[in-house]
Amino acid sequence: MDRNPSPPSSEAEEEEGDAVGNTVYSKHWLFSILTRLIEVISPEKTEPTVSPEGTQTELDEEMENDICKVWDMSMDEDVALFLQEFNAPDIFMGVFAKSKCPRLTEICVGILGNMACFQDICMSISKDENLGQVLLQRLCDSDSPTLLETSRLLLTCLSQPEVANVWVERIRENPSVYDCVCFIMSSSTNVELLVKVGEVVDKLFDLDEELMLNWIKNGTCRSVGPSVDDSPEELPDFKIVPCILEAAKQVRSDNPEGLDVYMHILQLLTTVDEGIQAIVQAPDGGKETWSLLYDLVCHELCQPDDPPIIVQEQKTVLASILSVLSAMFASQTEQEYTKMRKSKLCYMPLIGSLIRILQYMEDCGKRSVDNSKESEQQETGRADLNEEDFHLKILKDICCELLSNMLQELTKENTLEGLHQGHLNEQTCSCAFQNLLPLYFASVESFLEVLREADQTLADNLEKRFPSLKVHA
Repeated sequence: MDRNPSPPSSEAEEEEGDAVGNTVYSKHWLFSILTRLIEVISPEKTEPTVSPEGTQTELDEEMENDICKVWDMSMDEDVALFLQEFNAPDIFMGVFAKSKCPRLTEICVGILGNMACFQDICMSISKDENLGQVLLQRLCDSDSPTLLETSRLLLTCLSQPEVANVWVERIRENPSVYDCVCFIMSSSTNVELLVKVGEVVDKLFDLDEELMLNWIKNGTCRSVGPSVDDSPEELPDFKIVPCILEAAKQVRSDNPEGLDVYMHILQLLTTVDEGIQAIVQAPDGGKETWSLLYDLVCHELCQPDDPPIIVQEQKTVLASILSVLSAMFASQTEQEYTKMRKSKLCYMPLIGSLIRILQYMEDCGKRSVDNSKESEQQETGRADLNEEDFHLKILKDICCELLSNMLQELTKENTLEGLHQGHLNEQTCSCAFQNLLPLYFASVESFLEVLREADQTLADNLEKRFPSLKVHA
């Protein structure tokens, strides 16, 4: 059976042009659903399925089926334009204001989200100040499906260059958005919702540095935001970094794309000094952030039993993680944090992982050269290859910078431990030197001096393989 309704069978209606645009959907049927929606929220009507406390919890089954059909149909531009023409957004505003049925609210936000995929409608929705404010209030909802659809709608609007600034400004002027987003990131276990909210935050920070700075500085005093029943409620004193970390922990196992999103948010924070300070000056001195990222690099991503090609798949998330680790490593602001990051435990496995990433990239580079020799075909294919090479180059640059900084601070004790654990040997050291020279000559030279104390034979062998080091010795 068809999910979507067929046009009315009345020949008279068909003759009058009942079809919506070029679709087979009926104007009369759609209009009847909008009319029934108005009746549902009309003060004179008794709302269906009302609980003893007066909270509507369910939607009439027939009405739910019909409005879900409209949700499906609204992905068609002709239907979306018809809904716009008959003031569906205003009707939905009434639903948000008067209905206490979470399912109905979710569906109406979802329909608006579909409509916003079309530029002209998105501009109309975005410029409606009242509707904009009401939609932002939906972020304070307690219903996860409604929150998911609201986040999807916001992301759709933020992705349209013509209206993105309208939403950025609106969000900047609504402090409760920060509280609601932080609350979701820190407390939700709904992975799909966390990923979508993360995408919204990532987009916001990417679009507007001022808003990002405001959110970094937030949490210094308690904020008041509307609760679900619109009564004032004091929210916890949220700080952005712990909330991001909590969300990242929730999504890390179930959703690689979501982990990528949250790691990129952290990377964006490190593009401003205030963001780095927010990470390393946390009450734990940045230990939680370091531990999570360290664990991801050393125990989950790009592992020894993975094929080298894995680095292609994980290049963006690895670049974000290593960028944050590099910024944290370079920061000397917190003495406790400095002590933490100089421990042997946090050194050698990470150095081993960095070298493995470089080895995998070398292997992928060789394959890519072989492939390009075999087929010098379409320009589009070559353009994709160049783009991929570009992302790998970014990863390599970040990896080399962090590795050079870490090698410079190795002690004889660290180095002996690395040799014992197998993180350092002639093959891994050669790979490191090959990638670090000549740009990071001073770091390599410094490490070689320490290596001589730990293993003179290995140091001599490396000098033979890299004559430029012997000249300066």
